[in-house]
Amino acid sequence: MINVAVLGYGTVGSGVVEVIETNKKDIERKIGADIEVKYILDLRDFPGDPYEAKVVHDYKTIVNDPDMNVICETMGGLEPAFTFTKEALSKGISVCTSNKELVAAHGPELIRLAQSNKCNYMFEASVGGGIPIIRPMNSALTAEHIDFVMGILNGTTNYILTRMDEDGADFADALKEAQDLGYAEKDPTADVEGFDISRKIAILSSLVCGHYVNYEDIYTEGITKISAEDLKYAHAMNKAVKFLALSRETHEGFFAMVAPFMVDREHPLYMVRDAFNAVFIHGNTLDNTMYYGRGAGKLPTASAVVADVVDCARHLGKCITILWDDERVELTDANKYRCPYFVRVPADKADAAKSAFKIDKVIDAGIASEFAFVTGEIDNTEYEASAAKVGDVINRIRLI
Repeated sequence: MINVAVLGYGTVGSGVVEVIETNKKDIERKIGADIEVKYILDLRDFPGDPYEAKVVHDYKTIVNDPDMNVICETMGGLEPAFTFTKEALSKGISVCTSNKELVAAHGPELIRLAQSNKCNYMFEASVGGGIPIIRPMNSALTAEHIDFVMGILNGTTNYILTRMDEDGADFADALKEAQDLGYAEKDPTADVEGFDISRKIAILSSLVCGHYVNYEDIYTEGITKISAEDLKYAHAMNKAVKFLALSRETHEGFFAMVAPFMVDREHPLYMVRDAFNAVFIHGNTLDNTMYYGRGAGKLPTASAVVADVVDCARHLGKCITILWDDERVELTDANKYRCPYFVRVPADKADAAKSAFKIDKVIDAGIASEFAFVTGEIDNTEYEASAAKVGDVINRIRLI
């Protein structure tokens, strides 16, 4: 019997229970043993819930149970999730989590603790929701030298940009619609300013290089300055604005960034719409691969957690190899990242822009009060120097 506990009976936690109960026969066949959700930890009671008898309020009940095999941490946040996870791993109980904040902050420590106690710390659901990406990077792609990862890693912001693109909505209206549908929180800061995405690309980057990429070191720029006019220009260029996270190994070192980019219609990420996510990976011999699916939501995220439970059940007493140590990676200065820039200035600044920038192409979207153009490939330091000479820039967006 594989005994499972779920910490936090919210959206994802209740989804984990639902996935296990719905697919119980398939799961048991795949692990070769019976499986049971033995405990659900929450501060609340759930009268009338079909699993109310499993609810406990004291974590010690779970972690001190000698028959406990796997704990699903779906609480979110750093504490008490960090303390609970450490205690479980110290006792040889595997932990599966959807908690990107905890993984990004303490992943190497928790992986090392699990390995020293012959159990596992698994976090497939921490990046990309239901999209399998952590496991492919740790298994299917192990023959590759991965030198580039790029993705749409936040369903809320992708939904907002899709509504702006398809409906002509401005940012505020698209955000309100996302909130009304439950995609965006009442306080959407973590999503729209890119903090959520920076943690996810930090996790992926760490797995790529095998060392610790601190999300706080990653250049992060949100989407709050993107306007309906920007999307009109994107249409005129046969492009779409996407909120991307990327990391790249260069001759100067390791680079990571979160920012809006204009993506060409021919790029695979162009078609990723609404609340879907995708991760685009380049390997030195495999070339390009992309992983696409629902990047958030109760059951997609819960499915990823339960996939980790199955993996842990198949490896009781054995450690699944995850190469991620605590040596901190010094990231290359984001100002050195070179790409074309799309730039909008007032019409009366056109001559100044032509003098200050090396313009590759002028863009006409029918907005008479503005002059818009695409530069050649430059870095951000060069862009800032040219923009200062113009003195008035409405907006600028990088091109991928």
